[in-house]
Amino acid sequence: MALAVNNVEVIYDRVILVLKGVSLQVPEGGIVALLGANGAGKSTTLKAISGLLRTERGEVTKGSVEWRAEAIHRRDPAEIVTRGIVQVMEGRHVFEHLTVEENLLTGAYTQRNGQAMASDLERAYEYFPRLKQRRSVMAGYISGGEQQMLAIGRALMAHPKLMLLDEPSMGLAPLLVAEIFEIVARLNQDEKVAVLLAEQNATMALRFARHGYVMENGRIVMDGPAAMLRENADIREFYLGLTEVGARKSYRDVKHYRRRKRWLA
Repeated sequence: MALAVNNVEVIYDRVILVLKGVSLQVPEGGIVALLGANGAGKSTTLKAISGLLRTERGEVTKGSVEWRAEAIHRRDPAEIVTRGIVQVMEGRHVFEHLTVEENLLTGAYTQRNGQAMASDLERAYEYFPRLKQRRSVMAGYISGGEQQMLAIGRALMAHPKLMLLDEPSMGLAPLLVAEIFEIVARLNQDEKVAVLLAEQNATMALRFARHGYVMENGRIVMDGPAAMLRENADIREFYLGLTEVGARKSYRDVKHYRRRKRWLA
């Protein structure tokens, strides 16, 4: 396995237990979905992998995170990037007062060859032609969908082997979400970039992922092939809002979901 998260426990401020024995794997070149409601622990899991926990006074206190059989959970975030792991954080973080192109170039800070950077820039524009049209516009003035594309494009500039995507669909129109996921699938296929995708949008995530994990209250409560999860009655009811006969449930009904006992069997 390229990435192995082994029984990881995370504590914030030395007292708040957030992750409770989380284990998951991402194979070389694979797409894996990490599903869960807001607050389930998805973002914390990604930060435990990317090394960003320490910026929020968090710490991996048990277990390990291994990248290609080498422990990285004590490594500096910048070093983890040089090893090929790049996180695209929730909320479309861009440098609003820099242009689109300047934002992309910040993703290439590990590169030293100017000619290679120019080639990488053109590669990013091939995947995100909208960004090329907006290359000289301040990032704060482009749309939310374009900002999400910019955040992913900036990560691509670092030549990732594993991209950690945190809620890329958040706040975007369905057509934009579909476009972004299609581009991520192309990156996976053409560039061989593995993807760990933290998402509440289970419908879209399980359409592109090959394997999925379901998180709840800081634990993994279910995992399996994406096709199996798509057909699972619990997943369909809680995430897709469908009953076992295919009728759509109301949001109120879905909100009062209770995990079936067999999840923990």
